[in-house]
Amino acid sequence: MLPNFLKPYHTNFSNLIRIGRKSDGGYVIDKRVIKKTNTIITCGLEAEWSFENHFQKYNKNCKILAFDHTVDKKFWLKRFSRNFISLIFLKKPSQITDFFKFVEYLIFFRGKNKHFLKKIVSKKTNNNNQITITDAIGNNTKIVLKIDIEGDEYKILKEINKNSDKLNLVIIEFHNLQKNLKKIENFISKTKLKNIHINANNFGMVDEFGIPQVIEMTLINPNKFKIKNKKTRRKYPIKGLDFKNRKRGKEIQITFDK
Repeated sequence: MLPNFLKPYHTNFSNLIRIGRKSDGGYVIDKRVIKKTNTIITCGLEAEWSFENHFQKYNKNCKILAFDHTVDKKFWLKRFSRNFISLIFLKKPSQITDFFKFVEYLIFFRGKNKHFLKKIVSKKTNNNNQITITDAIGNNTKIVLKIDIEGDEYKILKEINKNSDKLNLVIIEFHNLQKNLKKIENFISKTKLKNIHINANNFGMVDEFGIPQVIEMTLINPNKFKIKNKKTRRKYPIKGLDFKNRKRGKEIQITFDK
C-alpha cells in the first residue's frame, strides 16, 4: 500500500495515452503535451528509445537529446558478443534481430536527435563525461524530461524543481522506493508539478507492506496544462494503458492509504 501523497491528481481519461512499447520503455502521458513540446531530454538510455521514436511520430519537429555515459562502444560490443554466443551455441535464431539494434541506434540518433556520452550528476567535478540537469536543459524550453538513472534520480530532484518552468512534463522512475519515500514526499511537497499517473514496475519486488521497489510517475506542469485539483479515484494499473514491464512477471496492483 502506497502513501496517499503518491496518489495521482485527476485528469480526463481522454487525455491519457501510452507512448512507447507495451512493456518496459513505454509510459503513459497526457497527450496535450505532445504538439506543444520542442525537446525531449532523456536521462538514461540503455538500448531502449521506443518512447522517443513513438513521440516523434506524433511531433516530427520535436528533437531528442539523450544522456547516458554507459551506451558506448564497449556496450555495443558486449551486446554483439552475447547475442552471437547465444545464436551459435544456444541455437536461438531470434537473437539475430538484436544485431540490427545498433543500426537502428545509428539511424535514430542523427540530425537533430543527439546522444551524449555523459552522466547526469547533481554537481560536476573535473570529469568531462558529467553534466547537470540544468546544463542538459540549457536554453531549451517546452520540454518533456524522462529520467531512468537507476537510483541517482534522488540526487537531481532539486534541479528538476529549479527548472520546472521550462518543463511540460516529467517522467521519472523511482528506485528503492521503500528506502526513499521521505525524499519523494519532500520533492512532491515542494514541486510545482502535479503527478497524473503512477505505475509499479514489476521488474522490482513488493515488500510485506505492499510497497513496490520501483515506480514510474508522470508529472505535468499545471501552469501550462489544466488539471483538476483533486486526487483521482482510478485504480492502477489502468487497463489498456498500463502493461507489465516484464511480460512473464506478475502484475502489481497499486493501493493507497486513505
